[in-house]
Amino acid sequence: QAPADDKRKRWRCYPPRMPGLSAWLQAARPLAAANVAVPLALGQVLGFAATGEFSWSLFGAVQLIGVFQQLFIVFANDVADVDADELHPRPSIVSGGSRVLQEGKLTLAALKRAAWIMLALALALALGLALVYSRVWLPVLVLAGAGLMWAYSFPPLRMSYRGHGELLQGLGVGVILPLVGFHAQAGSFAAMPWLGLLPCFLLGWAGNVLTSLPDYLADKRADKRSYPVRRDQFNARRHALELSALALAFGWLVVPGLPWWALAIVVGVPAVPLFFALRLMGTADAGNDAECLRFVLHGAAVGNLAMLAWMIA
Repeated sequence: QAPADDKRKRWRCYPPRMPGLSAWLQAARPLAAANVAVPLALGQVLGFAATGEFSWSLFGAVQLIGVFQQLFIVFANDVADVDADELHPRPSIVSGGSRVLQEGKLTLAALKRAAWIMLALALALALGLALVYSRVWLPVLVLAGAGLMWAYSFPPLRMSYRGHGELLQGLGVGVILPLVGFHAQAGSFAAMPWLGLLPCFLLGWAGNVLTSLPDYLADKRADKRSYPVRRDQFNARRHALELSALALAFGWLVVPGLPWWALAIVVGVPAVPLFFALRLMGTADAGNDAECLRFVLHGAAVGNLAMLAWMIA
């Protein structure tokens, strides 16, 4: 009989035959698509607010770039975190990776190849927009986002393992993606509300802390210095909610000039899931699967509702 370690990694030696669409859909992790799609849309709406001009063709093209970027991220992360994900005791829809490798549905080589293809498609589309619409910064921003992802997950920096990877996600989700959307619609950065990126950065930071909470046990086993591992689970939950609340408080930087009643609505709507997350803050440890998942989903809803409210405003 093969040793336990050998049995655990047999999927690396025996690739699956003809992986189907369901395997790739599982690897794509559709639930994570909002992390890219919403900040891109926010940037495009800010571009419209600044210039008064809007192109649905550019909107669709930029959101498609976001699809390719999101697929690049999830495929590459599955490759980078394969050993840590293998140690996860109870994976869920928000933790432990997509599980296509651990379940033998796809191979490392297939995921690596798919990740590179998705990045190439995102860059090719950005280059096309740069040539046709003179959006010269789009390819640069796409490469900058890919560079942040590489620094987050892969050597030599591998910040998600060394610590402080949450800052890179804050930059990628809260700064790079809105800039992509804004530049696509506005054509430049002349009217960019730069201070409005601060709340977006805080939400991206909080989002990383939230999604690392269910992975706490696996991260400890893998010596991955995620935020909950460094600060403990309770403080990580508290800090995630504090960062989200701070982002809501500074939301007026994104949409300045609102009357007090409109500002109250913009703050009040995302504050509802924040309240429900606050009620779970003391008990949502990683060992308590149901409450931990609810806490993460409530916390994620805060960021998405805040950006949607800013877009409507």
